[in-house]
Amino acid sequence: MELRHLEYFVSVAEERSFTAAAARLHVVQSAVSAGIKALEREVGVTLLDRTSRRVEVSDAGRVLLPHAYRTLDAARVGRDALADARHGLRGTIRVGTMISVGVIDVPGLLGDFHRRHPGVVLQLSAAPSGSRGLVEAVVERRLDLAFVSLPGDPPPGVVLTELGREPMDLVVPGDHPLAGAGSVSLTDLTDFAFIDSPPGFGNRVVVDRAFSALGLSRRVTADVADIATVTDYVRNGLGIALLPRFALTDVGSLAVLEVSDPLEWPMSLATPADRTPTAAAAALAGLIRDSYAQGLDRPGRA
Repeated sequence: MELRHLEYFVSVAEERSFTAAAARLHVVQSAVSAGIKALEREVGVTLLDRTSRRVEVSDAGRVLLPHAYRTLDAARVGRDALADARHGLRGTIRVGTMISVGVIDVPGLLGDFHRRHPGVVLQLSAAPSGSRGLVEAVVERRLDLAFVSLPGDPPPGVVLTELGREPMDLVVPGDHPLAGAGSVSLTDLTDFAFIDSPPGFGNRVVVDRAFSALGLSRRVTADVADIATVTDYVRNGLGIALLPRFALTDVGSLAVLEVSDPLEWPMSLATPADRTPTAAAAALAGLIRDSYAQGLDRPGRA
C-alpha cells in the first residue's frame, strides 16, 4: 500500500471530486484515478462510489479513512523529524482563522514564527463559516490548528487554549432611542431588530446564550459574516448590534453603550486532541501559548 495512493484517496474523499483532488495535489487527474484503482485492487473493495455527477465515500472507504489519516500523519511526523535533524525545523502548517480577529495579532505572531523558522511553510486560510467550521476542519485534519471563538466546553476531538477575552458592547445609530442611555440591560433590547453574525460564530453564540439564560428572545434580521462590516448596517438603520470592542474602534456617529449584563467574546487556539502534531505545528502552538495563554485550568482546556 503506497502512501501516495492513500493521499489520493483522502483528497478525493474530502473534495468529493477527482478533478478538485488532482488540483489540490498538483498532479494530473489520470494519476489520481489510477492510484485509487490500484488501492482498491489491493484492498479488494470499492472505496469510492462514482456517478456522473458526484463522488461519495463507500461504506468500506469510511472504515479505511481514519486509518489513512493516521498513516499519513505518522509518515508526515517521521519526515519532519528527519528534516529537523538535518536542516532545522521544516514542514507545512495549515492555520485557520476567523475573518476578523482583534484580540490577538495574528499577522505579527505568524511573522515572528516565520523569522524564527524560515524553513516552515505557513498556509493561512480564513473561514467564512466561522469558528464552528474551523473546529470541524481541525477535527477532520484539514487544519493543524486554528484561532477560534467558541464559548463553552470544547467539542470532541479538539483542545481549546484560551488566549484572551474581549468585552462586548451595544452599538446603535446616533439618533436611536437608546443612544443617550449610557448603559442598558438585555431586557431593554427585546423590542429591537439585531444585526449579528451567522449561527456558529462565537459572538453570535455568546449573545444567543445570554438572552436564552434570561428567558428572553430577540429578532435577528440580518446575518453578516464579516464582523468588521456590521457597524455599516447599524449606521444605515437596519438594526442594532452587540459586538466585541475591537470591532468598535471607528464608529463615527454611532453610539456605543455598555451592557449591564456582562458579555465577553473569547478567543482560543484550537488544536487536535487525538493526534500528535508535527514538530513545526507544536512549535507554533507553543509560541502562541507563550505569547497569549491565560493559563486557565479548566477541564478540556489547556
